[in-house]
Amino acid sequence: MSLHPSLAAVRRPVRATLEQLEPGEKVIVACSGGADSLALASAAVFEGHKLGLHLIGATVDHGMQDGSRAQATKVVGQLAAMGVDETVTATVEVKADGDGPEAAARQARYAVLDQLAERLGASMILLGHTRDDQAETVLLGLTRGSGARSLSGMRAAFDRYRRPLLATTRIDTETACRVEGLDIWQDPHNRDFAYTRARIRHRVLPTFEEDLGPGVADALARTAEQLREDADFIDDIAEAMHRDLGGALPVETLAGYPSAVRTRVLRLAALEAGSPPTELTREHVKAVDELVTGWRGQRWIDLPGHLRAKRTNGRIVFESGPFTPSA
Repeated sequence: MSLHPSLAAVRRPVRATLEQLEPGEKVIVACSGGADSLALASAAVFEGHKLGLHLIGATVDHGMQDGSRAQATKVVGQLAAMGVDETVTATVEVKADGDGPEAAARQARYAVLDQLAERLGASMILLGHTRDDQAETVLLGLTRGSGARSLSGMRAAFDRYRRPLLATTRIDTETACRVEGLDIWQDPHNRDFAYTRARIRHRVLPTFEEDLGPGVADALARTAEQLREDADFIDDIAEAMHRDLGGALPVETLAGYPSAVRTRVLRLAALEAGSPPTELTREHVKAVDELVTGWRGQRWIDLPGHLRAKRTNGRIVFESGPFTPSA
């Protein structure tokens, strides 16, 4: 009997990802109990054991809604029933900041997954994001007026992390779960229209599909892929130039760079000086760029992280504070 198309759509990319590892290596599969991560976990067990890998099912309790502990316990049971080699549960405290609760939860989740990978000796962490998540991410970037890096969406691979289902549809993950008889958890936050992503998922994208025709999510995901290639190329150039400067930022040299490269170099320099990446905005970087291209005697530019950028003796320098109001 042939394999169900949705099962194949999930298992095929998971196998291709896991084939990068050697037998005996450990893989963490992050699972919330939703359709995407359950389908991912099931496929990882099916394919990973054939490759001789050690599968660790991990669920993170963010404590952001009633019943989260019970849900985490249920997921552990599901993972064990699938046949993972071991399970682990982590509880995190989510402290919402200026980027909102979703971003804070994501940062807390990645931090604890990194800690688990270090402690357990895992070579890879699998995440269950799909093509539909990618389309939503692109639309979120558009609503925020983000640049090419944000509009390029989520990366299929970074550090230990892999997103094997990034070209797989949510319909396929949901169908795969039904075919395997898996009990899918419906996260209430996914239907809470207080969250922008929930509105995009259940209002905006369906309206686009209805008014513009099917294929909008595919088109957005393709756009993200194309933009990612361009952004990666420019980022690589900027990182190389930043290294070549060796920490010095001469105005004359910077002025000769294309704007897309120069602003990236300045951002890298600000981050290196201690400005928090989650708080350093494009407007901050543009203001620093004005010290190079439109200097009119500005004394300094205040940046997040108790930092100031100044033009001194033909160079851009970053000074750390805290500063007094009269400084």
